[in-house]
Amino acid sequence: MEKLNTNNNSGMLKTVGIVAGPIALQSLIASSLNLVDNLMVGGLGELALNAVGVSVQIFFIYWMMIFGFSSGAATFMAQFYGVGDYRNIRRTAGFAFTVSIAVGGVFFLAALFFPEYILRVFTKYPEVIEAGVPYIRTGAPCFLMVAALQPLSILLRSTQQTQYPLYASVFALCLNTFLNYSLIYGHFGMPEMGVQGAALATVLSRVCEVTILLMFVFVRDNRVKGPIREFFGYSRTLAGRITKNSLATTINETAWGLGTSLYVAAFARIGITAGAAVQACNTINNMFIMAAFSIGDAVLILVGQKLGEGKMDQARSMTSYMVKLALVVGLILGGLMLLLGKPILHLFDFTPAGHAAAWLILVVYALTLWLDVYNGIMVSGVLRCGGDTRFAALAETCTVWGLGVPIAFVTSLILGWPIYLAVLAVKFESAVKGVILTARYKSGKWLKNVIQGL
Repeated sequence: MEKLNTNNNSGMLKTVGIVAGPIALQSLIASSLNLVDNLMVGGLGELALNAVGVSVQIFFIYWMMIFGFSSGAATFMAQFYGVGDYRNIRRTAGFAFTVSIAVGGVFFLAALFFPEYILRVFTKYPEVIEAGVPYIRTGAPCFLMVAALQPLSILLRSTQQTQYPLYASVFALCLNTFLNYSLIYGHFGMPEMGVQGAALATVLSRVCEVTILLMFVFVRDNRVKGPIREFFGYSRTLAGRITKNSLATTINETAWGLGTSLYVAAFARIGITAGAAVQACNTINNMFIMAAFSIGDAVLILVGQKLGEGKMDQARSMTSYMVKLALVVGLILGGLMLLLGKPILHLFDFTPAGHAAAWLILVVYALTLWLDVYNGIMVSGVLRCGGDTRFAALAETCTVWGLGVPIAFVTSLILGWPIYLAVLAVKFESAVKGVILTARYKSGKWLKNVIQGL
């Protein structure tokens, strides 16, 4: 097993770059894929953009569920990697795949047969529901693709092979861009499918992305390659420990994903223009924030490895450095968002009112980006790498549902605040969460070895 240099700040920065760099690029590519979707759909008008915006919320909630469970499993993979136990790494990945496929099947059937009921949760406008139904139904196979994609990506990342998910994402972005252009507008002899074409393009891109990752794991001479039966030869003890840890991360991510989707539902009820503005700004915000979250993934991988080795002091020192680095990165990216925000927004086909609202929302996102980055890295990196998933889930669930969701609905539907002020008010939840997470981080109670005795 390759050991990366973490003996000094320059060595640690290089190590973080090696691990986090490909993850950041992959996240940027994935966010760019969403931006391409929104730009091309946005060319059909604000109604189409709003329809896709509310439709993708169910995909987003599902993604957070699968990411939550896989992330909880990644704690074990990273710590097993610290002691070179590849057999249990494969078993952990196999168990994560089993659970993901089971959950993905339920969502697949719901999207296929009940898309209208799903959309009614997020919008009250019949025309938006009508436009969104084909998108959800056509995109239903994505639930199965993500069920395979997430465990495979986590497996490769946890064993410090972050370049392979990056390669797959690059291909998926190129293919998705070509298919979007062809299927939405009917170019290159393909049918003009509008919103439905965007969904089909995403499905085909995901199929190819999963196929590429499967080839990297099972066809090439990969360090995690092994007999298929070994991936599914997990013991009850291992499955029980993974479930206990991952249940908290799944609840954490699902509660957060559902809560933030309800923010969108509240904001979308202000009007179609407001909903479209929020959707565009969320897409742009994700491009910046997901790249910064790569440091959180690096914390989970690198600090998790140290915890698996039993090197608690090194784990604490490494975490402190990486948290400071994340804050600096968050401030820099917030500045870039302010600088590049207007040119990106001009790519969308907004009315003057929609453009003005979107710019003010983007300003709020840019000024608070550092706080969102800090909270995200604390939850998905620091606390999660040590198996302190219950506290992370409790902190995030209580703040999102106890503060964020009520604030979103009260400011949007009762007080009737402008969309940008409603978005700003919701950021109070992030501030409270940051205080809680900082206290837990300083206590050191998150430093745990979760694989001991396995």
